Amino acid sequence: MTDCLNAVINARLQGRDGLYSLAIENGRFGAITSQSAELKALNNQQLDAAGNLVTPAFVEPHIHLDAAMTAGEPRWNQSGTLFEGIECWGERKATLTRDDVIGRAEQTLRLFAAHGIQYVRTHVDVTDPQLTALQAMLEVKERVSGYVDLQIVAFPQEGICSFRNGRELMEEAVRLGADVVGGIPHFEHTRDDGVASVRWLVELAQRHDLLVDVHCDEIDDPGSRFLEVLAAEALKLDYGSRVTASHTCAMGSYNDAYCSRLFRLLKMSGLRFLCMPTESLHLQGRFDGYPKRRGLTRVPELLDAGLKVAFGQDSIRDPWYPMGNGNMLRTLDSGLHACHMLGMNWIDRSLELITDNGAAALHLQQYGIAEGLPARCVVLQGQTPYEVLLNQRPVVASVRDGQILVQRAAEDPMAALNNTLVSV
Repeated sequence: MTDCLNAVINARLQGRDGLYSLAIENGRFGAITSQSAELKALNNQQLDAAGNLVTPAFVEPHIHLDAAMTAGEPRWNQSGTLFEGIECWGERKATLTRDDVIGRAEQTLRLFAAHGIQYVRTHVDVTDPQLTALQAMLEVKERVSGYVDLQIVAFPQEGICSFRNGRELMEEAVRLGADVVGGIPHFEHTRDDGVASVRWLVELAQRHDLLVDVHCDEIDDPGSRFLEVLAAEALKLDYGSRVTASHTCAMGSYNDAYCSRLFRLLKMSGLRFLCMPTESLHLQGRFDGYPKRRGLTRVPELLDAGLKVAFGQDSIRDPWYPMGNGNMLRTLDSGLHACHMLGMNWIDRSLELITDNGAAALHLQQYGIAEGLPARCVVLQGQTPYEVLLNQRPVVASVRDGQILVQRAAEDPMAALNNTLVSV
């Protein structure tokens, strides 16, 4: 890290015209003032954004760090299905050690930090009687606190009701320090068990004043309708702003008449939603002939309804998804394509899907670019969201509490192209 900055100058901000200076005082944003002209940095305590867009630091709201970097171990998921991925992970999970989990998790988080991610929510499999991964991840949370805020979800990969001592393991995970209570109702043995698991996990979270993030209806089956159960429980307990529904892939297969009724409940509940476009495009639709479903939730419809939706990566080089490079702009680009959201009205607001809406899902209280908030931001390559998305170039800088975590020279794609072409 560098000495603390006192300003970011020549910055463009979303929804505002012209250039701005962002004062920084004791690691927090001070006055945000409009510039009449471009300024020259006076010293190394001023970061020159050079007319590029500055946004709050990126949020990765849904990742599985305990499984990161394990693709092909002990075997590859040849079918590409969610269910073979769970089988492969079960075999790999049996070999986990503390050092193994810590090493891969920290490697992944350093990669994330290089791409401007400063907030991460990771799901950690607690269907392990030894809770090896959870205990290791609690160590990781402390080890990486200088460059990322890490939330840990107690995630019952093989179920709560359907796994031996599932409830007891979840309670122990909470006792040890998990921040969020998870679930996977569509993977329970029966619908009754799925419903029971949702009701039980929400009650557990409320009892311990924790957040909720449920893998909900991550399947193409239009009969998988645990989202309504989760929303109803959140509404009943007035807990909606603290509850996240991840995936909700089945919503893409629901009929519109049912969705019309469902959306009334969703708006009343105030749930947060997470969509993992690259992974869902890979895993879903595997049992279809043609036409093949996309396997994504109704992102634009949820946004139009006033609900918060964010994109996440879900996996990075693990049994469920063999790819991934940590670049949230890649995830954003894929999601906008898959969800038919390339109209300029969507592109103009697209960055909220990897910033503000993710922060809402994580229930962050100190997030954004405003006077008094922690000075955590990224300088992107481009003056508008459209320019940023066109090239998906790495962030120019990532600032955390007024200190530079990452800084690199801006890239000129046309210059690189001209240097590459022999003749035209």
